[in-house]
Amino acid sequence: MSWLTQTLTSSIGKKLVMALTGLFLCSFLIVHMSGNLQLFKHDDGLAFNVYAVFMTTNPLIKTISYGLYAFILLHAFEGLYLAYQNRQARGAKRYVSYNGKANSTWFSRNMAILGTVLLVFIVVHMSNFWFEYKFGYVPYTQYEQNLATGEVTATPYEGEIKNKLEEFVREDTNTRVVIAKDLYRSVMEGFKNPLLVFFYVLSMFAVSFHLVHGFRSAFQTLGINHLKYNGLLNFLGIGVFGIIIPIGFALMPLYFYFKSM
Repeated sequence: MSWLTQTLTSSIGKKLVMALTGLFLCSFLIVHMSGNLQLFKHDDGLAFNVYAVFMTTNPLIKTISYGLYAFILLHAFEGLYLAYQNRQARGAKRYVSYNGKANSTWFSRNMAILGTVLLVFIVVHMSNFWFEYKFGYVPYTQYEQNLATGEVTATPYEGEIKNKLEEFVREDTNTRVVIAKDLYRSVMEGFKNPLLVFFYVLSMFAVSFHLVHGFRSAFQTLGINHLKYNGLLNFLGIGVFGIIIPIGFALMPLYFYFKSM
């Protein structure tokens, strides 16, 4: 195993780890945004709360989540260490004329700063919602959905249930009843705070800049750099990960903030 250890601890190995973990996190962003889009449904949070229960109770999803947390930390550590090594290397050549702006983009020169902003954002985001949902107090809501019309009514639920979600159908009234932990309510209340909304939107700019450079660099590290694929990779890196995904995430806090006014 010594060859594997030597490879992963080398500069090339660290860049490879950065590329693979970064692409995994990119795929997570797509899944996460797809689920969070249910926040925009006009059902008082029914679909989103059912999704939240599934994501936090399904054994496979929970296992993948633990891997995700490890990859986030590994990606951040490797990125900061590579930035430190690059800075040390430039310092050793301080007597040699070096123009960083002429040899690299603003994104590549500031990846460590952008990554640090994102790490702070992840900590704030998880403490506000994930930690509170798992370990704090989140009230329950009872939803009654008319199966004929799809109309949903929501009322606070003061009783106790064994799980995060209970669901059954009242045959006599053709009504679906769902009792779930109301993370939707926590999101709605949290984004009434203009400072939190501003921080989220600002962080999405960091996400955009980080992904524009990081997505393309990951494929270059993996040796995928060909005229046949570069157009598609540039579209995905800039159009999807640099524009669509950051805007999608930024719209969520803005939506709830202006909805509360």
